[in-house]
Amino acid sequence: MAANLKALGKHFKDVRQELKKVHWPNRRELGLFTSMVLTAIIVVGCFFWLLDTGFTGLLRLILQ
Repeated sequence: MAANLKALGKHFKDVRQELKKVHWPNRRELGLFTSMVLTAIIVVGCFFWLLDTGFTGLLRLILQ
């Protein structure tokens, strides 16, 4: 039991050390990355919407 608690304490200490090494984005970078992700989501969404619309139209032509 004591070994498990010691291992758990070491784990959290290691996690804390690793988090100190992380490059956290500043406000400008966060805004830039967020806008890039939202733009990518919109572009991919529009692409699949157009693809779906095209296939739906094609399927309607075939089934008529």
